[in-house]
Amino acid sequence: MRKAVSLGRHTILVLRETGLFAPKIWLLSGALAISGLCGCKKTAETVDVSEVSVKAERPEQGDISEHIMADATLSPLAQAAISPKITAPVRRFYVQRGSPVRSGQLLAVLENSDLAAAALDNKGSYAAAQAAFHMQTEAQVPEDYQKAQLDVAQSKATLDLNQSIVSARRQLFAQGAIPGRDLDMATAALVQANAAYDAATRHLQSLQMVSRKATLEQAEGQLTSAKGKYAGAEAQVSYSEIRSPIDGIVTDRTLFTGETAAAGSALLTVMDTSALLAKLHLSQIMAQRLKLGDDATVMVPGVAEPIPARVALISPALDPGSTTVEIWLRIDNRDGSLKAGTPVRTSITGRTVPAAIKIPLAAVLTAQDGSKSVMRIGSDGTAHRKSVKLGIQNGEEVQVLSGLVMSDLVITEGAYGLDDGTKVSVAKDEDEKPAAGQGGQSK
Repeated sequence: MRKAVSLGRHTILVLRETGLFAPKIWLLSGALAISGLCGCKKTAETVDVSEVSVKAERPEQGDISEHIMADATLSPLAQAAISPKITAPVRRFYVQRGSPVRSGQLLAVLENSDLAAAALDNKGSYAAAQAAFHMQTEAQVPEDYQKAQLDVAQSKATLDLNQSIVSARRQLFAQGAIPGRDLDMATAALVQANAAYDAATRHLQSLQMVSRKATLEQAEGQLTSAKGKYAGAEAQVSYSEIRSPIDGIVTDRTLFTGETAAAGSALLTVMDTSALLAKLHLSQIMAQRLKLGDDATVMVPGVAEPIPARVALISPALDPGSTTVEIWLRIDNRDGSLKAGTPVRTSITGRTVPAAIKIPLAAVLTAQDGSKSVMRIGSDGTAHRKSVKLGIQNGEEVQVLSGLVMSDLVITEGAYGLDDGTKVSVAKDEDEKPAAGQGGQSK
C-alpha cells in the first residue's frame, strides 16, 4: 500500500510495508529542506553592481626629462687577444686567469734555444762588420787619400824638375855646348813627368769626388746589413717572449706549460675592465638629441640600484646594415664588480622640458592605430575617453602636449577595458586611510 507524504514543495512516496520508512523519511526530508533553503538564499544575495572602483589623479606641472631606453652588452675598455708570431712549445707561464698585468709585462716564454743561438751568430757578424767599418772609415780611406795627395805632390815636383832641365838644356844646345840628343832625352822625361802628374791629379780628384764616398757607403752598407740580420735574429728571440700590450686582467689562457703554441692562434686574452662600455644602437633622430657627456644609467641584472654612466662616444656615421647610430656609455668599474659580456638595460637622459604638464605613464591607453588617449572622470562621476597628444617620457611620467588641463581628473589604474560612460568611484590610497585608533571609536 502506498501513501504520499508532502514536505513543502517536495513529495515523497514511502512504502509503508518496509517498516523502516520513518528514519529515511526524516533524513531525506531534512536534506531536501536544506537544499531548498540554500537555493532561496542564493537568489536573495544577487547584487547589482553599478560602479567601478578606480584610482585617479590630476595632472601635475613640473620639469620632465626624456629617458631614452635601449638594451646593450658591457664591453671592456680595451682588449688584446695575444697570439705568438712563431710556433713553439710553451716553456713557462707567469700568469693565470684573473692575474692583473701591466703594459709590457712578461706573460709567458716559448722554447727559443735555436733562436738564441742564431741571434748570437748574427751578433758576431755584426761586431765584425763594425770593426771593418771603423777600419775602412778611420784608416784605409784616409790613408788612400793621403797617399793620393803625396803622389800628386811628388809628380808635381818631378814635373817642375824636368821643366827646369829642359829649359837649361835648350839654352846649352843653342850655345852649342851639348848635343841635341841630351835635349831630346830631357824633353822625353818632361813628357813622362807631365803624364804622371796628370794621373796623380785625376786619382786624387776621383778619391775626393767618387771613390772616397763610395768606399764609405760600401762600408756603411755592409755594417747596416749585418746590423739588420742581428736585429732580425733578436726579434725572433723576442717573439718567444709573450708580453702584454695593455694594462688589464688576464681573462683567458688556452694552453698549459709544455703544449705547443701555434703562430697566429690566441694564447692569452687581456682585458682592461677598469671601465666598461655599454654599446647600443639608436635611431638617427634619437641620437641627434644626445651629446658627449650626457648622463645615463645602466640597470645590471642582480644589482638593485642603477649604475651611473656617461655618453663617451657618438658614432659620426650610420651603421650600414641597420642605419642606426652606435652610442658608447662609459661606466666606472675600478672595483671590478661588473663583468664584460653582461647584458644590461640602459637609460640616457635626453632633453628636459620645464613646467610641463605630466601624467603617470600608466594612465595612457594606446589604440590599435597607435593613437593615444586617457579616461577622464567627468563631473557626473562617469568615465569618458579623451584623446591626447604626448611629448617626452621618463619611464614613469609622460608629458601631455594637448588634450588635458590641470583640473582634469585622469584614471591611473583601472582604465583598461573601461567603456565610455561607465559610472566610477575613486578609491583612496592606503596611505590616505586613517591609522588604527584614529577617525572613530571601536565598539
